[in-house]
Amino acid sequence: MVNDWSREEVEAAVADYLDMLLKDVSGEEFNKADRNRRLQRLLNHRSRGSVEWKHQNISAVLVELGLPYVRGYKPRYNYQELLRQVVEERLAGATELLELINRVVSQPVQPPPMLKDILSVLVPPPKRDEESPRLRTLPPPRHSAVPRNYLKIEADNRSLGLAGEEFVLQFERERLWRKGQKRLAERVEHVVRTQGDGLGYDILSFEENGRDRLIEVKTTRFGSFTPFFASRNEVDVSENRSTQYQLYRLYSFRREPKLFILSGSLASTCTLDPFQFLALPQSAAFPKKIGR
Repeated sequence: MVNDWSREEVEAAVADYLDMLLKDVSGEEFNKADRNRRLQRLLNHRSRGSVEWKHQNISAVLVELGLPYVRGYKPRYNYQELLRQVVEERLAGATELLELINRVVSQPVQPPPMLKDILSVLVPPPKRDEESPRLRTLPPPRHSAVPRNYLKIEADNRSLGLAGEEFVLQFERERLWRKGQKRLAERVEHVVRTQGDGLGYDILSFEENGRDRLIEVKTTRFGSFTPFFASRNEVDVSENRSTQYQLYRLYSFRREPKLFILSGSLASTCTLDPFQFLALPQSAAFPKKIGR
């Protein structure tokens, strides 16, 4: 039986990973296989697969902390608690990395150049290798070394959202045009602009038979396993109109856009975890009793 990773091994893996993440976010190329081989020399007879698994565990920790992960290292959430401790310790001094991520998620975004074949961006939805009802089963620490949720900042970047919606508008018009449905293609509507953002979806498109296709677009510059944020209204609409609802997830948007589609209720296609609560203070005269 292989022993648990020691603190020294975990620290070496985390340091290597965060250096790769800095390069990845800055757009600098690097060789993951070569990095893996070099890291193995610092560890206690760990295999290539073991090192890759640990890197995927680090991806999971970063996602839970509201950070992007290194492309190609799909998050695996069954990690040892020591790993999260070391990641947070390292992030406390990773000023350059956090400042870079903040700049990337906050900056204005322009739609990518028109692709020769925009329909080629469609790929199957990614699959997790583990079945878990939540992102993690252990309670998060009380204090985090990450001052902000950078994935939420990116999700709130309206220029990114608009660029993704315009990309999907082009995609939908081309999809219907190639199916011979030119009149339907001309009727595709950016409803979040024409009717407001209270509908629970961004784009009204159509199936080949003319039935409505209600499209909610979620866009990220990062990997396919980056979580997205859904409003209560979006979840409800996806449930109430599940036969028409489509979630279009655009990812790797700044490099090479890819798109996968989740059809139907978000509750049936995603793991939904509550992110925040809307709170109103109670009357001081009538506090709610908790226990005795």
